[in-house]
Amino acid sequence: MNLKSIFKILLILSIPVALTLLLSSYATSADYNTDYPVPPPPFSEGIFPCSGCHAGMEVNTNRRELTFHENIQLKHFDGWCFNCHNPDNRDVLRLASGKIISFKESEYLCGQCHGEKFRNWKAGVHGKRTGLWNGRKEYRLCVHCHSPHQPRFKPLKPLPPPVRPEDSKYRTIETIPLNPLNSIKE
Repeated sequence: MNLKSIFKILLILSIPVALTLLLSSYATSADYNTDYPVPPPPFSEGIFPCSGCHAGMEVNTNRRELTFHENIQLKHFDGWCFNCHNPDNRDVLRLASGKIISFKESEYLCGQCHGEKFRNWKAGVHGKRTGLWNGRKEYRLCVHCHSPHQPRFKPLKPLPPPVRPEDSKYRTIETIPLNPLNSIKE
């Protein structure tokens, strides 16, 4: 076997490895480096930045009844504040890996547990997205529709059923009011 044949074999064997490395780096960048433009999160008025109150406080990571945030009832898995909020800097969030993210990137925090919804959100299937179909889009964060502490939608009051055609006062075409534009005299 000559040197040229060995080189061809090595080249052929290296193509799948190179493609795998290229595609895996693309998949990683698509998950973490893609720009998902979002409006600011809907903070409760007077609450953010959290460091306004928490800057001088000693960190207490023990589960307990909250004395100031008594209106927050955590009904989102069997969690605790510091599963998501960073105890050392309350103005940012913390992923399970320990990585620090801003509130404007909270989709990554939600996506840790809600992977299917996160993939659908990125694809535009779940959640609200505005913008151009072939241009810049603006996404809504999970917290624009769901409370992070109680994410289920509150029950909606049902609307009345539609009117059946036989119950309508406009049973025949002759009783339907005319379009006002049709009655304009030239």
